[in-house]
Amino acid sequence: MTASVDWKMISKEQYADFNRGKRVEIESIFVSPAKEGSGSLFVTLGLMNILKSRYKRVAFYKPILDREADSDPETVISLFALSQKVDECYSMSVEDVEHLLASGDEEILYERLISDFERLKASYDFVLCMGFTDTRLMELAQKDINIAVAMNLSSAIVGVMRADGESDIDEAEIWIHSIQDEGLKPLALIINRVSDESIGITPDEIDGVPIFKIPYNKELDCATVMDILDATDAQLLHGDDSVKLQQSVTGIKIAAMRPENFLNHLENGNVVITPADRSDILITILSAAYSAEFGTVSAMIVGGDMPIADSVIKLYRSSRDFPIVIARSEYDTMSLAQKAFLAEPKLTPAHTRKLDILLGHFRRFVDSDRIENYLHKQMSDIVTPTMFLHRIFTKASRLKKRIVLPESNDRRVLEAAERISRRGIADIILLGKREEISNRASAIGIDLSSVEIIDYEDSTLIEQFAKRFYEIRRHKGVTLEEARDKVKSISYFATMMVEEGLADGMVSGATHTTAETVRPALQIFGTTEGVNTVSSLFFMCLETRVLVYGDCAIVVDPDYKQLAEIAVSSAKTAQAFGIEPIVALLSYSSGSSGKGEEVEKVRRASEIAKQMLPDIPIEGPLQYDAAIDPEVAKIKMPNSKVAGRANVFIFPDLNTGNNTYKAVQRSTGAI
Repeated sequence: MTASVDWKMISKEQYADFNRGKRVEIESIFVSPAKEGSGSLFVTLGLMNILKSRYKRVAFYKPILDREADSDPETVISLFALSQKVDECYSMSVEDVEHLLASGDEEILYERLISDFERLKASYDFVLCMGFTDTRLMELAQKDINIAVAMNLSSAIVGVMRADGESDIDEAEIWIHSIQDEGLKPLALIINRVSDESIGITPDEIDGVPIFKIPYNKELDCATVMDILDATDAQLLHGDDSVKLQQSVTGIKIAAMRPENFLNHLENGNVVITPADRSDILITILSAAYSAEFGTVSAMIVGGDMPIADSVIKLYRSSRDFPIVIARSEYDTMSLAQKAFLAEPKLTPAHTRKLDILLGHFRRFVDSDRIENYLHKQMSDIVTPTMFLHRIFTKASRLKKRIVLPESNDRRVLEAAERISRRGIADIILLGKREEISNRASAIGIDLSSVEIIDYEDSTLIEQFAKRFYEIRRHKGVTLEEARDKVKSISYFATMMVEEGLADGMVSGATHTTAETVRPALQIFGTTEGVNTVSSLFFMCLETRVLVYGDCAIVVDPDYKQLAEIAVSSAKTAQAFGIEPIVALLSYSSGSSGKGEEVEKVRRASEIAKQMLPDIPIEGPLQYDAAIDPEVAKIKMPNSKVAGRANVFIFPDLNTGNNTYKAVQRSTGAI
């Protein structure tokens, strides 16, 4: 039976334009897997990452879903903080579709899918659809049902296929021609798991359709510790830490030999299975974790109904950062091993580490600019926190700068370093003792293999930095010896790395004070030309939008000229981060309703700021409620272009700004 095609979303003429290579802005994409195991979730997540940097409201739609076995909607909703509920992400179960196809009611199927899809289109800016690979449905439909669904939804099609070596080109051509036979042209074809040998053989384009080839990534194919625990029904005894549980498992080892012999078989990332009464093996593995001579296993699972010795329990509980996950299963050793070997790698909302790898891998090999050229241009003027973060990540990953982090003693910094590296957002440099950082990272289950570590105390760069710092500061009376002492400080060393072009930027402030972070930059760089006042701002990520607060950390009591400069710097910084600034200079009165020295300061600052940035909406004095609330603005400032719409708020002094940002943060849960 031929599917009915409804062209309500995109006309046939638009499809014809697209087929001829003419630019057509699209509002939905259908990810269509060529066959089972193609990796459609991988591609869906990568595309969603692109969409979330452009649109405020993006919907995920998987028309047909195996509700019991399929967690794709939960994964997409969780990772990208979508406003949808799971029930809104699909229309019909596999069983329902089977029944309709078997009874010849194919028209009812497409009518239902189109109806639900149109409801999503009415509520969202863009809809990303994902197909399925149920072979039973394909046989019943006697055709590629994904293509039929995509046509009925009038969505642009992105194909996904799994590499198969020499036949990749033939299969790609067959798939593309099958779409063209329907009178359509795919937006792109993505081939997953391409080998290093064949990645250069497959063409980058077939019949005008771009081909993106994504190399095989072993870590994406590995089961994690949590996958092994789930497969063996094991209960955690120690190591209830999401980072440790997400470690990739490099192999399963059964501890049956004597400890001194088993030690030589340990490798980093192994999961060891042993009976509960083998205290000698347990103690051996625990000891090896603190030695650089032997591999550190990810987890140890003990089996059987024998108790673990109390002394061993005390040993592993004595260290909060002990690097090994310990779990227990009721299965005997052989059954436990069989289940562990059969554990399948999963991709769920809990697998954040693997999701980071996935997004970074996709971004490296898929030209997002080429895909974005076809996206619908309309974009919201409201930047949500999710859009804000995704835009930063997208822009940063394209630039791929080298960022130095001097606070390597802080766990949050180590976790961030790993995530940034895995997602390909930046190249990270950590400062500190290599062995100390590596041990700390290993203890908390963090992989820093792709992060550069520089020992700032032993570095040969000290002398180079000292000479340069002396040149910069000798007019202030600094001697070469004093310069040498200065650059031995970790904050000065990190800042000098930027000065000397060894890093593109430095991020600090997790454990260092504002002064410790800013002072080296002021002494080494100074301020940007035309800026005399150094100030700060906070991006306040509220539930539905991002606001900019300045200055809340540096200038205690700015005069009107300084306040104007703070407003200008804040507006320009907001622009640099993708927020079109609408600037309100705050006071205890709005417009001309109040008088006094403080109000006059804000009024004069506003006038200067307007002259400095004539193309940006700036107004002051404004009360906070009049600046942010449209209803209040109608009453207090009915003719204002800023009131009720402001997204950049300039506070009159540090006391007001610091207290306000903390009050908003703590009372709203803002980030």
